[in-house]
Amino acid sequence: MTSEPCDACGKAVRIAGGIGDFWSFANESTGGIELELVDGSEYFLCFDCIERLPDDREVTAEDVAAL
Repeated sequence: MTSEPCDACGKAVRIAGGIGDFWSFANESTGGIELELVDGSEYFLCFDCIERLPDDREVTAEDVAAL
């Protein structure tokens, strides 16, 4: 299993695929995604933090920092 920390909360997020899953045959999905925001910044966020982002406007780095 491979993991990466969420850029907002710091929680270790599972990354599906890769050589670790080849040997363990794990069927778990990835727990987050890399987002490129309108201001050009990029963040890897877990799905819980993504749910907390505003959905009424374009998300910026300030929104991620506020999490």
